[in-house]
Amino acid sequence: MAAISRRLALRLVVVAVVLALVAVAVVVGVRTLRDEPDTALARAFALAPDDALRYSWTDWGGVRDELGLDLDADSPIGDVQELLDRGFDADLTATTALRESALSMQERLGFSPASIEWELFSQSTAASVVLVGLPEEDVEARVESIAEQLRVLGYAEPEKPDGVWEGDPVIITRAGDLTPQLQFVALDAERGVVVTSDTLSGAEAGVAAVRAEEEPPADLAAVVADAGEPLAASVYTGEQACTALSMEQADTVDQDQAAQLLDAAGAVTPVRGFALGILPDGEGRLSMSFDTEAEARTNADTRATLAAGPAPGQGGSFADRFTLGAVTARERVVRMDLSPVEGTFLLSDLATGPLLVATC
Repeated sequence: MAAISRRLALRLVVVAVVLALVAVAVVVGVRTLRDEPDTALARAFALAPDDALRYSWTDWGGVRDELGLDLDADSPIGDVQELLDRGFDADLTATTALRESALSMQERLGFSPASIEWELFSQSTAASVVLVGLPEEDVEARVESIAEQLRVLGYAEPEKPDGVWEGDPVIITRAGDLTPQLQFVALDAERGVVVTSDTLSGAEAGVAAVRAEEEPPADLAAVVADAGEPLAASVYTGEQACTALSMEQADTVDQDQAAQLLDAAGAVTPVRGFALGILPDGEGRLSMSFDTEAEARTNADTRATLAAGPAPGQGGSFADRFTLGAVTARERVVRMDLSPVEGTFLLSDLATGPLLVATC
């Protein structure tokens, strides 16, 4: 894929964020779920609005470590651009909502992908919200520095420290290439989190969610727990996965082929939660939750068979895109371990449906 086409595709992903991926199967086993891990992704999810249909995760601290880059809030723009370029080439920035704004953020806002720990972008039918995790060291000083930058830019300061700073389109334009997603900003020094949105109601909803610190819905919690510590990941509710990745988006010929492949593979039941991530070793992990343990075992077999064959709607076969390790059923969750084929990009090239392995 040409670089310019891929960059355009990534911009569409940020707006529409519909990712999926599948893999080829070998071993199906059943294990007992342990206690949910205390991962960065799980902790961030506990702060996110629970009405979102899709979530996009970027572990910026992990990405910098993976690329061997030592950056901070004072790093020159050229170094930040290197982070973006190398992260793009490594397929680790497909999920960020801040890529196009990163340089202006570094210059104008006092925080950016060069210095933040993580980013979780959530989208619902009502609002979109970005949560940003700040480094734990000197977090109060970092928050005050960001507040001062917002004052300089002309954001309307809230009456309370944890209220919403209100910008406007003029401020966003004057600040450079800032995304509208940074028009409304809230600062939570206690939790070390910055909340942003393109609407006031979205920012307020994000602030309320951060304060509530509630567990995500069980179906999402299951795939988040299985996801591990990804550098970049996309997480979807079952509703989102079953529509955005549906084979109904394919043309008639591909739909007919998909139907034949499904008939040959066996039964499938609807996905209830979906997570796809890239781990620090470059390997991918696809996790899908189902209603029952029995359904998970059945779907592990069927979807493993599908992943070994053609990829109608995508072209070619799934083996052109990744090589599979184990496929396992753990309580209600099916996990597929996958290795990207050299020259492919799991989180960006396979960003939209139809995807047969994610069929409902």
